[in-house]
Amino acid sequence: MNKREFLKTAGLLGLGLAAGRMSGAPAAETLLAVLRQRPGAFELPPLPYAPAALEPHIDRQTMEIHHGKHHQAYVTNLNKALEGSAWAGKDLREILAGLSASDAPAIRNNAGGHYNHSLFWLLMSPSGGGAPKGKLAEAIVRDFGSTEAFKKQFADAAMSRFGSGWAWLSVEPATRKLFVSSTPNQDSPLMKQLAAPHGFPVLGLDVWEHAYYLKYQNRRADYVAAFWNVVSWDEADALFGKATGM
Repeated sequence: MNKREFLKTAGLLGLGLAAGRMSGAPAAETLLAVLRQRPGAFELPPLPYAPAALEPHIDRQTMEIHHGKHHQAYVTNLNKALEGSAWAGKDLREILAGLSASDAPAIRNNAGGHYNHSLFWLLMSPSGGGAPKGKLAEAIVRDFGSTEAFKKQFADAAMSRFGSGWAWLSVEPATRKLFVSSTPNQDSPLMKQLAAPHGFPVLGLDVWEHAYYLKYQNRRADYVAAFWNVVSWDEADALFGKATGM
């Protein structure tokens, strides 16, 4: 897959996010708006639920600080970093797919932080948890052997990430198979030139300490286990469907 094909597919995925599980879903519309934003116009998307809605698994104070302080900082700093840059006129999808190691760290870190968090909020829900659904559930069994095997591999990716970063479940563009990976800092599987392997995320877990330390302190494993209680499998399945054309 060449760069043009990758950008086209990423763009189609972004449009797919707008549809979400149900047409007009507020969270999906919010993510599409984020993906279409261009330098100078990046804004913090609202949470699709109240800050306390994910309790007891993720506490209100953590959500307020994580969303209102950390994510807001990525947005603010991204707008500053892109001023007068070569990325003027590009939307967030194009920036993420085109970033290379030679780009300024401020652009890489803040573009990734803005996208990663925007997706993260969407992939959690007060009514989440339970078992994977739909075509995604079938693909998880196909590619990992069982849901339990997938969860173990995903948890291992989250736990083995030294320092700050993310664990991901993504679709590989050429084969459309699922794979688990981990990226450092605010890198994303969408960063074709920086992530190996690269692909389209359908599930992501933030394992920066600011995502869990107020409630779980150094017990990252407890936080990872709690995540399964708030995963929005409906949204993850919708993303998988759009990424694979199923």
